[in-house]
Amino acid sequence: MAADYNGTGEFRGASFTGADFTGANFRDCDLRQAKITDSWLVDVSLSGLVGNLVVNDVDVTAFVEGELDKRHPERVQLREMRTADDHRAMWDRIERLWAETVTRAERLPEPALHQRVDDEWSFVETLRHLVFATDKWAGYMILDKPTPYHPLGLPQPGCTPADAAALGIDLDARPPLAEVLEARGTRMTMVRGIVDRLTDDDLGRECPRLPAPGYPEGAYTLGRCLNVIMTEECEHRRYAVRDLAVLEADRA
Repeated sequence: MAADYNGTGEFRGASFTGADFTGANFRDCDLRQAKITDSWLVDVSLSGLVGNLVVNDVDVTAFVEGELDKRHPERVQLREMRTADDHRAMWDRIERLWAETVTRAERLPEPALHQRVDDEWSFVETLRHLVFATDKWAGYMILDKPTPYHPLGLPQPGCTPADAAALGIDLDARPPLAEVLEARGTRMTMVRGIVDRLTDDDLGRECPRLPAPGYPEGAYTLGRCLNVIMTEECEHRRYAVRDLAVLEADRA
């Protein structure tokens, strides 16, 4: 049986020569400055934060980013946000995109929306994570609510049951889509209220606390928090659309 390594640092700086990684799965791993040479990279899938990625002496980072921008032009709009009006226009677009995506998802049977593709979050789990992200960055950070978390929110992988319970979240919950959409709707309305009242001066206002214990010290401005929220929305919609295509093909 293949070994399973979780939360280990024993491979930091390690060297692998002649090792067989066929079928290996690296998830939420720190691979900065990793170097792979003279190896077989066939049918390999990479996803994550990509920068200075060199393949056979060619930096493909700009190509990857350019292709993603062509497929998802909202990424460009997100990067170019500067003013309060820019943030309002971005949230308008996010609302439209997600409305289209939910309508598309609802054409599938409910069980398919709880199905994971390649062990990524299901469609329902993705929406639950966005509920959590909104609670954290809008409710907790921007609106300064001490306990903003909805019990159906889904934290990032690695959050322990004890940590989730301390936030009032049940990691074992398996809610139906309709229940998650109701929670999601209230959270999107929360952000809509923030951006509708937003001024340019508000963007630089510092939030009074850190997002969670262990986060690096620094200025977490309202604008920075909104950027995190909108990035989460865009990126997780990209993943959701990718996986919906697989589910649709399977059903066909």
